[in-house]
Amino acid sequence: MTWDRIALRGAIAGLALALGSAAIADTIVVRASGPSAKNYPPGRKLAESGALALQPGDVVTLLDAKGTRTLRGPGNFNVAAANAAPAGGVALAALLDTKRVRRARTGAVRGGVGQPGTPRRPNLWLADVATPGALCVADPATLKLWRADTTRAATVQIAGGGAQATASFAAGEAIAAWPAALPVRDGASYRVSADGHPAEIRVALIDAGTAGMDTIASTLIAHGCTAQLDLLVDAAAPADTAAKD
Repeated sequence: MTWDRIALRGAIAGLALALGSAAIADTIVVRASGPSAKNYPPGRKLAESGALALQPGDVVTLLDAKGTRTLRGPGNFNVAAANAAPAGGVALAALLDTKRVRRARTGAVRGGVGQPGTPRRPNLWLADVATPGALCVADPATLKLWRADTTRAATVQIAGGGAQATASFAAGEAIAAWPAALPVRDGASYRVSADGHPAEIRVALIDAGTAGMDTIASTLIAHGCTAQLDLLVDAAAPADTAAKD
């Protein structure tokens, strides 16, 4: 058995432990659209005894420590009844595993979370070279870059804090180490240029080592790490069902 498999089993066990304590976890809004969206901003925490009154066209996605549940209006929905069915599996465990990023090698990464044919980061803590905006980083010492298109070799230019460095991807490689010559600092901005397409990344250092999905989601929202939040929400989504009064 390889170390990666051992570590992944440990991550799945840790995820199962977190799910076991879901009864005391927060339920938060992670997405909302429609006429009532202003009443349910992302990050809003909902009491277990609370309810949502949705109008036609409203779509609200809730997340707790077990996963997500999407509610569609019109209707009144109990928060407790709308608790998510347990989400799990290898893909979700790998997505959240901070230790797995440390062992990632510059090799091909196949699959990931999302629709078939749509490459997405296989781990929440990788820096997508094509995605601008806030990037929540769990461990700056082990930050790695990820790219979706691995068909050919590429060199990525990174600039920030008055310094510049490069990272190289060989053909077929999806992951490359963040250059050691350019330390990752909280609040710093970095301009990442891949294939002539620059993306401005703003780093927010967070503590996610033992956090559950609800805590991680709240932290991503607080720091504006929208792309990572979308990845987490999509990975945690069960079959789309809803519970009405």
